Amino acid sequence: MNQSPQQDPPDSGSSQPAAAQPAAVRASGDRTIGQYQQWMETNAAAHMMRAARQSGITQKLRERQHTLDELCESLSLDRTTLGLLLGGLVSIGFVEQYGDDFTLARAGHLLCQYDEDLGDSRWETLGGRLQTSGDSDSDAAIDDNDYRQRLAATQWIHTSAAMQAAEILDIGGDATGPGLHILDLGCGSAVWSCAMAHRDAQATVVGVDQAAALAAAKTLAESIELGDRFKSIESDPLLATVGSNQFDLVVLAQLLSSYGDTQAVELIGKSVAALKSGGRLVAPDFYIGPGKAGLTETTSRLAIHLATRDGRVRDLRQSQQMFQDAGLQSIQFTYLAASEAGLGMIVAEKP
Repeated sequence: MNQSPQQDPPDSGSSQPAAAQPAAVRASGDRTIGQYQQWMETNAAAHMMRAARQSGITQKLRERQHTLDELCESLSLDRTTLGLLLGGLVSIGFVEQYGDDFTLARAGHLLCQYDEDLGDSRWETLGGRLQTSGDSDSDAAIDDNDYRQRLAATQWIHTSAAMQAAEILDIGGDATGPGLHILDLGCGSAVWSCAMAHRDAQATVVGVDQAAALAAAKTLAESIELGDRFKSIESDPLLATVGSNQFDLVVLAQLLSSYGDTQAVELIGKSVAALKSGGRLVAPDFYIGPGKAGLTETTSRLAIHLATRDGRVRDLRQSQQMFQDAGLQSIQFTYLAASEAGLGMIVAEKP
């Protein structure tokens, strides 16, 4: 008797009843269709935003509210097509509608400020990188500083994750104790250390980074009224002089993944030297864990690879070994559930 293609042979070891298998096949087919539809909708949304940018709609709505007729007249656009396009842009949250008026949503303004081309300038290098592995000319076009400056400018989007990290670390838990002395090495906008200082009213922060990043960090510190509790050192984090045995806590936020192994080890070593005995090194970053990575994690890994010369997201076990080799102990890792980007955090203690 021929075996049905939807059934396992009797000796296959399958524990699934034969009657249940057609339903499982249908469920698998439904998932495939759902995934296909999601991809098509994502691609359509990207094309709608590109069309809005290229036709001048985005810029007009960035300046002020406009009606459909005003946009048609000022940009010489087809009214029917524009109406449908605006409906699509409203549905994905890029544009907001108030009565007859359309305006750019907050997320749209954010995109225009940092990624007006939807990241095309970065992702268009992917094909070339596939073909030019080890090509010195290709490497010469990569500007690590550009990546870190953009990271600093947008790092405030991790505010929720930074607040969760401070809570996990129990910062401010001992309200009667002395404030923590925090070193934020390669601070970017200092969102992580500022969240910690916000929970601990006695904490002081020293942020170390280049001038552009420090400008963002100082703005953030002022916005939460840290005052003279926030100080800065303008320097490349790798070259900075930060002293020895001075800090209760050192933060390396999204920094190690932007460097190669040699420089990452140097940063960890500098951090360990700066810590007091019993102090903690905290590293919120991207890590490769044992679970299956989703789209957010995989695109982050690829983006770092494209934007930096030697940066990469490391396997969690390798990262923990780097901390151990630096003499740290009590090494722990936790995923930050509040992170939309899929960040995790390693915490280790100096003996």
